[in-house]
Amino acid sequence: MTKLHMFGALALSLLSTTAFARPMTQTDLATLRRVAAPAVSPDGKLVAYQLRETDLDANKGRTDIWLLDRVRKIAPRKIAGISDKSETSPQFSADGRWVYFLSDQSGSSQVWRVSVSGGVAEPVTASPVDLSGFLLSPTNKKIAVWADRPEGATDLSASPEKPNGGSARIYDQLFIRHWDTWANGERSKLFTYALENGKAVGQAKLVSVGLIGDTPSKPHGGGEEIAWRADGQDIYFALREAGTNEAISTNLDIFVGDPNGGETVKNITKDNMATDTLPAASPDGKWLAWAAMKRPTYEADRMVIQLGNLQTNTSAPLAANWDVSVESLTWAADSKSLFVTARDNFDKPLFRVDVPSGKVTRLTKDGSVGDVAADPKGGAVVTMDSLTTPADLYHVDSKGQTTRLTSVNADKLADIDTPRAIKFSFKGANGDTVWGYQVDNIGMVAAKSVPVAFLVHGGPQSTFGNGWSYRWNPAVFAGAGYSAILIDFHGSVGHGQAFTDSINQDWGGKPFEDLKLGFAAAEKQFPWINADNACALGGSYGGYMMSWIAGNWPDRFKCIVNHAGITDSRSMSLTTEELWFDEWDQGGVWWKRKDPEKFNPFNHISKWKTPMLVTQGEKDYRVPYSQSIMAFTALQRLNVPSRLVMFPDENHWILKPRNSIQWYDETLGWLGKWTKGGGEGGSSR
Repeated sequence: MTKLHMFGALALSLLSTTAFARPMTQTDLATLRRVAAPAVSPDGKLVAYQLRETDLDANKGRTDIWLLDRVRKIAPRKIAGISDKSETSPQFSADGRWVYFLSDQSGSSQVWRVSVSGGVAEPVTASPVDLSGFLLSPTNKKIAVWADRPEGATDLSASPEKPNGGSARIYDQLFIRHWDTWANGERSKLFTYALENGKAVGQAKLVSVGLIGDTPSKPHGGGEEIAWRADGQDIYFALREAGTNEAISTNLDIFVGDPNGGETVKNITKDNMATDTLPAASPDGKWLAWAAMKRPTYEADRMVIQLGNLQTNTSAPLAANWDVSVESLTWAADSKSLFVTARDNFDKPLFRVDVPSGKVTRLTKDGSVGDVAADPKGGAVVTMDSLTTPADLYHVDSKGQTTRLTSVNADKLADIDTPRAIKFSFKGANGDTVWGYQVDNIGMVAAKSVPVAFLVHGGPQSTFGNGWSYRWNPAVFAGAGYSAILIDFHGSVGHGQAFTDSINQDWGGKPFEDLKLGFAAAEKQFPWINADNACALGGSYGGYMMSWIAGNWPDRFKCIVNHAGITDSRSMSLTTEELWFDEWDQGGVWWKRKDPEKFNPFNHISKWKTPMLVTQGEKDYRVPYSQSIMAFTALQRLNVPSRLVMFPDENHWILKPRNSIQWYDETLGWLGKWTKGGGEGGSSR
């Protein structure tokens, strides 16, 4: 039996008194303010955070540092912001008098600081090269910084000019490229500076001595992979050692290094050949927590908390039987528990895990928690959002009482309809319970015949989740007049590790069955939708599924939008960069797979007949853009209505503000052409 669940209080928290004023548009989405990276002062009175605003004329975002006074309860104020320069990653000094941050205001990315009382910001570092990030030591006697440097570099001096020669890139081993960057002989390296009177002095000391690899890891690692011991005498970091197997290895390890530049670096997780990451040192100096997987080369294995006793140098799993994969670890101020985020069904709540009992308590309800900063007075300050509301700051106490701290988009959302999200479940493949969401605007019920945007998430070990997105946002599709249907098919996260594992070597099997059954369940449960007037859309694995649907469910949809999708599994297996992913999910290298052609969309191209929009970024090395050219070429040769939209300055994701708006214009235009007969909302032809 299908079950329906109306979305809770968080989703309705921004309903304005002018409800149903107008729908959200793609321009609204691109220009919303984005709050992130909260930091709490040592006395718990102040919260610093970064706030991004979008300049459409410049086609970029600018990020400033703001300060919130929780005691005086006055309006937040900007404390660091210079014209078109950006300031990010705020951190308080140990005495609470200063906020440190990263900025490019000098023309180079460096660490700066500003007094909490305001005034002119002053530089902290003057590195000859751009810094990518920083982390203050708890004692404020040192500061860790990281920057891209040549593999053999041991300092932060400027790189010598390369000798004249040809333009060829030459390689003798993998990686040759990663995410959106060709390998150029540089690695992200970790250094420390001594601090005197709050300023970096002397020469930077290399921490990752003798190691070749990136710390933080690339392409998406950051400060969450680095931690100081409470006394500032040790620094912990995650790193995957480079070598001939780098492209097939998920073996990140936790290392401990000497912040004084000593020659000894110790691998404390060398016995685990799978991922170890997210080191977090307790404020009392007794514990080191981190997250670990068990299965080498599997990037979506369950991440289990490991608790290391720094006094006895022993470690053991914490809450080992808790069937979730942890995504972040933050120590409570009293060192008696950890604040943890992990997927639970569609939500990503904040949990408290007691030490050393391992007792788990869910603290937040509907929605998804992003950044977490421990409050010295108890609880934590977090960013939290949902399918229907963008992120704001909240305080969550140790019992789960949640208090909203900001409303950064109140003015922008005041005259916009708040969409609604209805969660439902149905019997999917193997009779398992599968969950989905229907997102629309409340006024659509009266329409009786609402067209459908059937959204398929990427990953595939992922989820659209009950969270706000700036790339595939159901609220924008609802605003354009569609009922957005989302299905967490077999392979999705948040429903137990066995459910996630079940997609292995079955990409076109159980997930495809779930999508068909979920579409039928939505048609039955939501009588206002018109299932015969629907388009399917997906990116990455969702794009793969668009290619699969085109050849295996060709009569279901009026149109398809295929973003960065796989057209030919064989060519994908040898042109993608992170080989561990493809080889784990598909059963090894191509020539050793049991049935490599079983779920290859290429074998069903002759049956393609559904009009398809194909989109991608030219700098996409995860799914090389030749996959989209193959799809478009096949569609054109088959005389199927089709269109190719290629962004030369984007990677796997479409991120630049004007490009994002254009992507939505093209996508909604394509949907409008085939479901409404007129290219509504975009530039269809």
